[in-house]
Amino acid sequence: MNLKNYINGRWMDRDLETAAVINPATGEELAKVPLSTKQEVDEAVRSAKQAQKTWALIPAPKRAEYLYEIGYRLKEKKDALAEILTKEMGKVLEEARGEVQEGIDMAFYMAGEGRRLFGETTPSELPNKFAMSVRSPVGVVGIITPWNFPLAIATWKSFPAIVAGNAVVWKPSVETPLMANELGKIIEEVGLPEGVFNIVFGAGSTVGTALIEHPDVKVISFTGSNETGRKVAELGGRHLKKVSLEMGGKNAVIVMDDADLNLAVEGIIWSAFGTAGQRCTACSRVIVHKDVKNELEEKLVAKTRKLTIGNGLDPNVKVGPVINKAALEKIHHYVQIGKKEGARLLIGGETLTASPYNQGYYFEPTIFTDVKPDMTIAQEEIFGPVLSIIEVSSLEEAIEVNNSVKFGLSSSIYSQDVNKIFQAQRDLDTGIVYVNAGTIGAEIHLPFGGTKGTGNGHRDSGQAALDVFTEWKSIYVDYSGKLQRAQIDTEK
Repeated sequence: MNLKNYINGRWMDRDLETAAVINPATGEELAKVPLSTKQEVDEAVRSAKQAQKTWALIPAPKRAEYLYEIGYRLKEKKDALAEILTKEMGKVLEEARGEVQEGIDMAFYMAGEGRRLFGETTPSELPNKFAMSVRSPVGVVGIITPWNFPLAIATWKSFPAIVAGNAVVWKPSVETPLMANELGKIIEEVGLPEGVFNIVFGAGSTVGTALIEHPDVKVISFTGSNETGRKVAELGGRHLKKVSLEMGGKNAVIVMDDADLNLAVEGIIWSAFGTAGQRCTACSRVIVHKDVKNELEEKLVAKTRKLTIGNGLDPNVKVGPVINKAALEKIHHYVQIGKKEGARLLIGGETLTASPYNQGYYFEPTIFTDVKPDMTIAQEEIFGPVLSIIEVSSLEEAIEVNNSVKFGLSSSIYSQDVNKIFQAQRDLDTGIVYVNAGTIGAEIHLPFGGTKGTGNGHRDSGQAALDVFTEWKSIYVDYSGKLQRAQIDTEK
């Protein structure tokens, strides 16, 4: 199957270079994805700019009706979409179904915003004068999304942009373009006006750069690595773009001495090894009180031994492959660093190369202990199934260790002490805090994003997402019939 760009409501049949889309579980080629050029970006932006002028004039509740219809189509096709998602990305089927559900939820949630998009009225300081603020669309929005959530993240960004009256040009990851293709087909089926939603496949160095540099693209919303995010911010700043960044995490679960250890183990295993650790919210550190460290380690190792590894299409498999060979090599490199720096390996640590794993990209779920907070594996994002256990003696020390990394996306605390819980909620320097739950599982009606190196202050999801894709306009209506000058002292 040869994928095509979706521009101005049409699937574009162009003679472009292509790259193979590989199933990371089997090594099978699934499709070929076009490697577009600046020309395709220019064409998509031109179409989006023209379409947005009309789209912005359609009442927001009417714009929302398209999102409702998209949500229904996603719901009808949920199982089929999940299977495609698992094939191209590798995550197990139950996780893939969960990701499609996120897209469904976001469609319905943002459709509801079509009857809200609230502004504000406020008393004027002058008589016979009315003052209010409203949200206005920004125009053309460029979104750049990663391979680990090829559907969900795109819906987090595109649906609020669309309901707010913008047009979208989307650059998906070339590693996982099949979900973009499927969403494009749904967009076409529901009859979204031509040019409101466009898909341009290609490399970040060409398509991504052209999108950021284009003078008619007013907002760039990016999710990906910290390294790439910095480049996006630099280039966007040079062109005075509004740039929204959601980047990495080095997320920790704190386990206090009064925690329910069995519950903590369940949350840690799911957070660390779900999606083979390839989530920005994945737990990569466990910060545990010294009094329960040994018991927790025993339970974690025992649970990890029972995890089944393999093709995510097998319903009995709990841990799928990582995305590609480069990811496999990166994870292995970090494991070697961990050993060299003195961390003690409890389980795992190896690439799986024997049959039936030899055609895909599999890494054993891995747990290190005796990890010091300043070790490389405790500071840098690995993006794989590698967990570091760090011992502490108090809640204050646990919070200090949690906050010692350059990221600030997600954190968690397991405790039965309400005083400790509230202290942690206040002092943990992350955009998301979980209590007696793991570090993953954000809900779409709350803001998603983090502090420090995780982002630049903007948020995906929830009402906060609308702030990225709208501008505030203040409006004053003077019906006094005479000149009134605000802030001018009229007293004699």
